[in-house]
Amino acid sequence: MKTAVIHDWLVTYAGAERALEQILKLYPEADLFSLVDFLPSQQRAFILNKKVNTSFIQSLPFAKKKYRSYLPLMPLAIEQFDLSGYDLIISSSHAVAKGVLTHAQQLHVCYCYTPIRYAWDLYHQYLKESGLNRGVKGFIARMILHYVRMWDLTSVNRVDRYIAISKHIAERINKIYGREAAVIYPPVDTATFVEHPKKEKYYLTASRMVPYKKVDLIVEAFSQMPDKKLIVIGDGPDFQKIKLKAKKNVHLLGYQPVSAMKDYMQKARAFVYAAEEDFGIVTVEAQACGTPVIAFAKGGSSETVIPFQTEDKKNQIANTKPTGVFFHEQTVLAVKHAVSIFEENLDKFDGKHIRENTIRFSEERFTKEFKDYIDWALRQHAG
Repeated sequence: MKTAVIHDWLVTYAGAERALEQILKLYPEADLFSLVDFLPSQQRAFILNKKVNTSFIQSLPFAKKKYRSYLPLMPLAIEQFDLSGYDLIISSSHAVAKGVLTHAQQLHVCYCYTPIRYAWDLYHQYLKESGLNRGVKGFIARMILHYVRMWDLTSVNRVDRYIAISKHIAERINKIYGREAAVIYPPVDTATFVEHPKKEKYYLTASRMVPYKKVDLIVEAFSQMPDKKLIVIGDGPDFQKIKLKAKKNVHLLGYQPVSAMKDYMQKARAFVYAAEEDFGIVTVEAQACGTPVIAFAKGGSSETVIPFQTEDKKNQIANTKPTGVFFHEQTVLAVKHAVSIFEENLDKFDGKHIRENTIRFSEERFTKEFKDYIDWALRQHAG
């Protein structure tokens, strides 16, 4: 069986690339395709040092740093890959990879991280935060994103089977594409992120500093709680703006290597996260360290964190093995209230129970579920 794996773009090793790594381990003989490949030599091990088949965007001016600016050309570029000789096609897609052209004798399974966020659910937020909600540039941006949405819908049925990274994304796939999706949670390196028996008194958050991650919200909340120490790991376009909001008890460390991140996670009193994520690997990594999570109760966190209190229609029932505390609004007050609830119930959180919750997200579980699903889909396709 000849297999092709196609990924949107290869520029770094992040959440989607961790899933790609495990897929390639399952299918080591597969050929790999991507719009662009700008991985540095020291990061190529996760793709098994494979030769990558790239699109014409690879050779366009400034593509290495400005590849996202070629979004209008991406639908055309993805359709230029000739995959007609393959039996199985696996697309690892959060943008356009799912849009490759296939024929009836091929099985195309898409592992979908999300429908294109800036063209769909984050459309208005993206335009506003990019300063493209008005003027000539704004008009052009809206036209481009309208075209991307139309193409995205046109390419929906090029996929035979969808796999979503969470129930949250499965619902989004159903709403936007009108397709059902199986759910296989992405792999988390629970073998590297392990429990540390002794916690210190600081809180931790870690994220890329872009608006929808809401790091500024967490920094503002802790700046109003001077008796509590917050460590912030991450870099991005909003770094300086967020730094201006930080008081003396908030320490911004910028980018940190995985080893340092793990060390801070293991010793933190709790990990704080305010974004509505598609899945949120970082909150699972924190739990793998036996560290409780204080998180916004929407998106992936609602599936990966067991809250201290479960709400029902009449009252609140305390879970016996909680792994965190939820807040239900993305506001400073809500974050502060959640921290207060957490501190009042510190004795309810057990590191071993918290780590146990993450076994269902391990790499071993992912590879078994993914392989079983592909094998089933192949049988269905052959039948």
